[in-house]
Amino acid sequence: MKKDKINLLIVDDEEQFLESISKSLELRDFHVIAVNRGDKAVEVAKRQPIDVAIVDLKMPGISGEETLRQLKKEHRFLEVVILTGHGAVQSAVDCTKIGAFSYLQKPCELATLIEALLAAYKQKVMNHRQIEEKKMEKLLQISTSSSPRDILRRLRELDEGED
Repeated sequence: MKKDKINLLIVDDEEQFLESISKSLELRDFHVIAVNRGDKAVEVAKRQPIDVAIVDLKMPGISGEETLRQLKKEHRFLEVVILTGHGAVQSAVDCTKIGAFSYLQKPCELATLIEALLAAYKQKVMNHRQIEEKKMEKLLQISTSSSPRDILRRLRELDEGED
């Protein structure tokens, strides 16, 4: 994965769309990994760091909603943008409750999609920094504990609280 680019996972069963959107986003400095099924997306995310995912709702195998659910469950900082041609108000509400960052309808202007992706990436970075800041605050509090044994116990508790 490229460190200077946003690592983007695109999940859509429409091969032609997948190819064209991948090329368009790669030209705009995203590092794109494209897959045509939700189960493949979940596997890719286990093996490679992903910053943001674009997920279609209607796909063979596991649905986009289930893909969203699994991605969010296993990768708490990953942000997901739903991009679908089969959307409805209720599915937008459901996806938002599960943790979708944004919900867009196809066809979508490329500028609108890029704006959503950049906002999702910014949110991911902010969430990660907030967790790191909270951890640092706890470490500072722990360092002022009264005994070395208490410090070790509290450090273990803090470490176990991760992911």
